[in-house]
Amino acid sequence: MKKLFILILIVSTCVVTGRSQAYHYDVNGDGEVTVTDITAIYDYLLGNIPVEPSVNHDYVDMGLPSGTLWATMNVGANSPEDYGDYFAWGETVPKEVYSWSTYQWCNGNFNKLIKYCNNSTYGYNGFTDDLTELELEDDAAYVNWGPEWRIPSLIQIKELLNNCTYELTTRNGVSGMLLTSNYNGESLFFPAAGYRSDSSVNYVGVGGYFMSRTLASYTSYYSYLFYFYSNDLRWNTGDRFFGKSVRAVRVSQK
Repeated sequence: MKKLFILILIVSTCVVTGRSQAYHYDVNGDGEVTVTDITAIYDYLLGNIPVEPSVNHDYVDMGLPSGTLWATMNVGANSPEDYGDYFAWGETVPKEVYSWSTYQWCNGNFNKLIKYCNNSTYGYNGFTDDLTELELEDDAAYVNWGPEWRIPSLIQIKELLNNCTYELTTRNGVSGMLLTSNYNGESLFFPAAGYRSDSSVNYVGVGGYFMSRTLASYTSYYSYLFYFYSNDLRWNTGDRFFGKSVRAVRVSQK
């Protein structure tokens, strides 16, 4: 009964104000309440998605035009230098083997997708759903850290990369990339955690591969990511089944 009262109060306030940041449920990052936001509140309060509000995850305000705030460490990490967990795209728990045969959203192969498919060539029996961004229940940041957090979109990744300088560095003995804001001089350290394929970890100490929540526009079995390898930093695409790092974002400091 108490949760139902809270739900009615929050939704009523959102309808009146048209804003959701005060309640940390602006999940799309545009400052406006959407059906998705209200659904997230409903699911959380009624226990349909087992997440708790996050209170312990630090973030940095890089002064970006969108107001996006970036976490200081990867999901599953205990410090900025810690590699954290690796996730396949759309999966919310780490695992031992990363391959198409173990990937949750296909029937064993890249051309048998069962969710997040905008091209029937890659869908199981011609399946398509035209979903282009991860839903909340498939977002590793949201599920593991709470409703204020999301895996960044491609737009948010481009904004970060376009407005920072970068350099390879070592912090507490860990190799990685330091991004420094052109706006306010704040910085973020991304460890060279590599990525996982099958049961191996590749390019540890040399490169870092960080997931976006956005499906590739031209090939459904790819998703967008950003990576650094040696001194090269850019956004690109990669197979959805690879195990990649997640650096979460949020939009409100409240």
